[in-house]
Amino acid sequence: MTLIGRRSRLWVTRIATPGVYLDGGARGEILMPGRYVPKGTLVGELFDVFVHRDSEDRLVATPERPLAMVGEFAALRVSSVNPRIGAFLDWGLAKDLLLPIREQSRRVSPGETVVAYVFVDVKTDRIVATTRLERRLNVTPPAYVPGQPVELLVAARTALGYSAIVCSAHMGLLYHNELPEPLKVGQRLDGYVRAVRPDGKIDLTLNPSGYGRVAPLKEQVLEALAASKGALPLSDASSPAEIRSVFGVSKKAFKQAIGALYKERRITIGERGIRLAP
Repeated sequence: MTLIGRRSRLWVTRIATPGVYLDGGARGEILMPGRYVPKGTLVGELFDVFVHRDSEDRLVATPERPLAMVGEFAALRVSSVNPRIGAFLDWGLAKDLLLPIREQSRRVSPGETVVAYVFVDVKTDRIVATTRLERRLNVTPPAYVPGQPVELLVAARTALGYSAIVCSAHMGLLYHNELPEPLKVGQRLDGYVRAVRPDGKIDLTLNPSGYGRVAPLKEQVLEALAASKGALPLSDASSPAEIRSVFGVSKKAFKQAIGALYKERRITIGERGIRLAP
């Protein structure tokens, strides 16, 4: 079965001047332009291709791989904007991907990167994009558990932090005050579920929970102390920015690490900072 916007394995049915025609099943013959056809190709050969529409709205096949296929989220650069139609996104193919005005959560500008979902418009049978992401996410309450590793795609910056798509299924939030540095829209990260609220909203973190986060940071603190002659002007009273500039972690994580070191009697904590214990 040939699916528009996905990869298909199609047979060559005939060879012509424009290229080769592939068996598209119910969709009829699909042209693979000559620039993609290897020399010596014969009828009956099988090609793994991506099926989409060209500038004249005809179905065509290409061995190239777009940055996103139908049913996927991706970070795509806005290549141009037509105020009457919408924006065009660079998705790695010769013909840009349309982001219609009606599918924009906000107006976009050339050169910026947006996170979009790729789908087939049922009215036109064309592949288009949308930045109205909430409509394309799973509305079923998630079954994640605290500390669970998840794949994240940073979708947008918000007042509280960054919204991120979790495992291509749900939307979660990374908080500004827990991030070691600013993130970029479109950035892909490995993260963790911090909590799932009763309303189904997901709080995220980039730090593993419990000992998995504290243990490496403890060693990092000890190494920094050793390199600074046994003392650092940082403590649980230091600002988040000061801690982040030195260790690249949140204040909460730093406090947990030095608290653990203090209990182990490996450091002392004073008004002027922390020191290696005698």
